[in-house]
Order: sequence, then structure tokens, then C-alpha cells
Amino acid sequence: MRKPIILSLMFYVAACGSDGQEKRERPTPLVTIGAASSHEFSDVYVAVGTANANEQVSVRAPVTERITQLGFSDGDYVQKGQMLAVLAQGQETASFANAQARAREAEQQLTRIRELHRRGFATNASLDAQTASATAAQALANAARASIGDRVVRAPFSGYVSLRRISVGAVVSAGDEIAAVSDLSSIKLDFTIPETMLANVRVGQVITAKAAAFPNYVATGGISAIDPVVNPQTRTTTLRAVLPNRNALLKPGMLLSVTITSKNRTAPAVPELSLVREGDTSFVYTVAPDLKVKRTPVKTGTRDGNLVEIIEGLKVGDKIVTEGVVKLSDGTNVRTGPAKASGAPAKAR
Repeated sequence: MRKPIILSLMFYVAACGSDGQEKRERPTPLVTIGAASSHEFSDVYVAVGTANANEQVSVRAPVTERITQLGFSDGDYVQKGQMLAVLAQGQETASFANAQARAREAEQQLTRIRELHRRGFATNASLDAQTASATAAQALANAARASIGDRVVRAPFSGYVSLRRISVGAVVSAGDEIAAVSDLSSIKLDFTIPETMLANVRVGQVITAKAAAFPNYVATGGISAIDPVVNPQTRTTTLRAVLPNRNALLKPGMLLSVTITSKNRTAPAVPELSLVREGDTSFVYTVAPDLKVKRTPVKTGTRDGNLVEIIEGLKVGDKIVTEGVVKLSDGTNVRTGPAKASGAPAKAR
């Protein structure tokens, strides 16, 4: 019975020796080594805003009268001073003709009095009275002309008119809208930011905006004004940016997504796959000249694609393990080469 027992012990010892040899001969981890690079980072804030026309006005009837002529169609582009509507002006035209006749008569009488006064046959008082009479007659003619002008409604600036909701022959009251004119050469974009961001924005700062209707069109503009008052209920303030409006694509009332970048800076950057996270702490494995790695804590900042900003812990040019960190521990010796992608940032156990 002793012989089988001795054989079993020999096999057991041989197996244990084999396992120890395998542990001693475990291959050095294969990793990819790179250097911390210098990269441009910035803080990005995204808000939503409402588009407004550069200029927009509701053109209204100045008096109560019947419309005799319209000078625009739905959505037309009109020039500054272009006639939009003509209101009935027959009585005003007659009054103007009468006033003009009286003004001519008064001017002719003034010419005769001046000649008589020059020759000594008219007194200063008669000359002054006729001068005043001629001036008053001309003022009445000017008032009659202005009354006619009030009945011709013109575009205050160049732009697009709204859909027409009136017709020739309709009687409009003073204050009724005839058309809305919008200057869409540029867009005024109003949006809000929290008060904590006020230190990061300034007049003239560049912003970008996108509309859901045109996902491939990115409008670039600048902040033109910052509301000096913070809303005490929401603790936000309103900013206004001006955007060029190519081909009048953007329309007043649209909701736009606004992107603001600030605090542009250059900092060390590492690939996200090189980071090991343990709770709120992040580490990288730095590589010594003898290819021994050291677990180095770092403080991270913002991200740009797959690059992570390093605020503390690394300098530009420091050698780190960029791929294969899941196989490492502090003090491990490594060999270089293309490592298999892990597919996601590794997390320490």
C-alpha cells in the first residue's frame, strides 16, 4: 500500500512545481505607450434662444378711410419707401388744390405790395400783414399736402411683408394693421444664461447657432449686448447676439440652439482610454525609461472628443500607457507594441 501513496505524492509535488514555473514565466504585459500631448481646450455652454428680425414693424393705417390701392402681395420683398397701400383721398386732394390756389393768390398780392412799398405807396404795416397772410396760406397748403401723404402708406425700411389680410375697398380704422414688414438681413437672437456664467461672456464674443429646421446650417455671430439686470426669480440674464441670415433661412420666432465657448486654453491631454477611474479619483500609468510603470494620480478637466484635459499630475511629453491599462498594477514591467483595444475606459477594481 505504500507504493501507490508515494507515487501520488510525487505527482502532486511535480504539479506544484509546474504551476510555480508558469507563474514565474508569465509574459510581460504588452501595452501601447504614448506621450501627453498639448491640446486646445475651451469651456462650452449650450443654451436655447428665440430668433427675432433685425427690424420688424406693424404698418398701420393713420386714419379711418377706405383702401383704394394695394402695392404688395403675400410675402413680397419691398424696398424702403415703397407704397404699400393708398387710402381714399378725394376730399383731401380738393382741399389741397384750394389751399394751393389761395397760397398763389396770397403770394401774388405780396409781390404787388412789395413793389408798392419799394416805390413808397404802401406802408410797412400793409407789407407785414400781407407777408403774414401769404405765410399762413402756404402753411394751409402744406397741411393739405401732408393730409394726402398720410393716406399713402409706405414701407419704413426694406424687408419682407407678411401675408395680406386686407383687400381693396375695405374700410380700415386708424390703428388697423395693413402689413408687417420684417428686415431679415440679420437675426437678433435672444437667449439666457445663468448668472454664474456672466464672468465667461463679453460683448463681441463669438457664438454659433443651429435651427432644427436646417440641421446642416450653422450660423456664426457675436454677442451684441448683455442685459444689465439679472432676473431675481430665475437668476439668469438675457444676452443678444446678431447672426447673418444667409438667404433669409432663419425666421423670426424660430427656436435656435446656441453654443458659447469661453476660456480657450492650451493644456496637457491624454486619450480617455489611458485613464483608470477609482471613485472620484483618476489615474494614469506613467512609464519610466526602464519600462516600469507607475500609477500616477491626475486631476482631469474638460473633454474634446476622446481627449481629456489634465489639470494636474502630468506635463506635456510625459510617457504614459495609452492602451492596455487593464492589465497593469503599480511597478509592473511592460513591453511596447499595439495593444488590443479595450472598447471603454478601464476602471480600477
